[in-house]
This record gives sequence, C-alpha cells and structure tokens, in this order.
Amino acid sequence: MKTNLDIIRATYEGASADNGKHLLAALAPTATWTEAAGFPYAGTYTGPDEIVAKVFSRLASEWLDYRATVHTYLADGDRVAAFGVYSGTYRATGKAMSATFAHLYRLEGGKIVSMEQYVDSAIVRQAMQA
Repeated sequence: MKTNLDIIRATYEGASADNGKHLLAALAPTATWTEAAGFPYAGTYTGPDEIVAKVFSRLASEWLDYRATVHTYLADGDRVAAFGVYSGTYRATGKAMSATFAHLYRLEGGKIVSMEQYVDSAIVRQAMQA
C-alpha cells in the first residue's frame, strides 16, 4: 500500500501529464485546494473539477514551462509538506520567474482532502506585470 508521502511524491516527480493524472486520482471528491492570498489564483476551490478549472487550466494556458520542483518533503501522520520552487515564463509579458513555495497536504484513506499553498507571490506577480 502506498504511503501518504508516496501519493504526494507521485504528483510532482514524473512527467507533467503523469503528475496531473496522479493528482486527479488522489483528490477526494470534496477536496479543498487553497491558493495563497496575494497569489494570482488566490482562493479556495472544492473538488477536482473546480481545482483543475481555476488553477491548473489557467497555469497551463497563461505560462510557458510552468513547473513546481520539490526539493524537500516532510511527512507527519496524515500531513505531507512539499517545499520547492515554482518556475515559468508568463506568456503575456515574456517574463520568467522563480518563486519558493510550500504546500501542506492533509490526506484521509489515501486521498487528498486539503492542500494549502504558501508562496512568495510578489515574485510571481512581477513576472505578470508589463
């Protein structure tokens, strides 16, 4: 049986399409996904469809080579934290960015029930400004 850490690692460490497939499989039907205040996609989204539409579809259409590269994971019971760096180039401005992030996941029964993002959003917003 996969551990909570295995489940979260599988959403970051493969090809982009595989990561997305693993994330969708791991999300509970009522999972909440909170993008940090100040981040361009700030808000709390519920369920896989809303999470994909409000976060991942926008990232894919608005950024070139957007990546979330994790350098450290910490697991403690039902919680897994992923620490890393976002990178990408905003299509509308052509500006690249590299911003640190932390994601805190809570899992129940092998499914992600919540994710909360912490990020240096000022760096991301700078890339988005002409």
